[in-house]
Amino acid sequence: MKLSTEKMFFGIFCIAFGVIVSVESLRADSGRTLLPDWFIPLREAVYEQRLSSAGILPVYREAVARAEDSLEGADRYIMLSRCEYMMGRVYQYEERKAEAAVRYEAGMDWAEKALELIGRTEAWQMLAENLSQACAVKSVSYAMANGLKVEKYAKEALALDSQNAAAQIMLAARWVYAPAPFNNFKRGIAMMEDVVNNPRWNVQRDDRFNACSAIGYAYVQQKKYVEAKSWLEAALAVYPTNKYVRTLLEKQ
Repeated sequence: MKLSTEKMFFGIFCIAFGVIVSVESLRADSGRTLLPDWFIPLREAVYEQRLSSAGILPVYREAVARAEDSLEGADRYIMLSRCEYMMGRVYQYEERKAEAAVRYEAGMDWAEKALELIGRTEAWQMLAENLSQACAVKSVSYAMANGLKVEKYAKEALALDSQNAAAQIMLAARWVYAPAPFNNFKRGIAMMEDVVNNPRWNVQRDDRFNACSAIGYAYVQQKKYVEAKSWLEAALAVYPTNKYVRTLLEKQ
């Protein structure tokens, strides 16, 4: 499952991208909902990239079933949005763009349902994350028409929770992954480094991976391979089997 960076991020300037608890839903001090333990296997399977979509599908179905059985209202809708986003990433890794788009569209629908009930930071975050990847797998015209909404939604998430690392990463990533001349590697790297190093951010495991891999990618694009290697290795320290990061290391 080789991930094409150019296809994945063309037309948009953002990425998506754990706290394990033994209860179904808890409110963190920052206002974000801590992830339930039954969701973690799905997230890990997606980022580890050891399994194919066929292998991950049962894990996805189990997470969906648990969300439907144990959560209510906005909590349920947000978690279902997360599940669709994760499955969309799997299909996207396999270059199955039409199937990925269906998942991202479903993820946006669930996030919008949550927002109809309450303006929660996670709902805005998941709306932004699903839209960002939908832009990557759908047409260029779709990306151009909707890409700027990602920034708007990420800012809505940050307005409700100033510690939302995933939302900040999406804002930073537009400077990293935007095509020239719209990128600004220095600015994007600085924003990503702040997420990694500043304790003010509520950083989950996939957030750390996304930030480190984005910084590594930015240095690769500048042919600064020494700097890139340290950050890509930091990403692999989180998910050692991730094929995308390993591919970036092989380019050096």
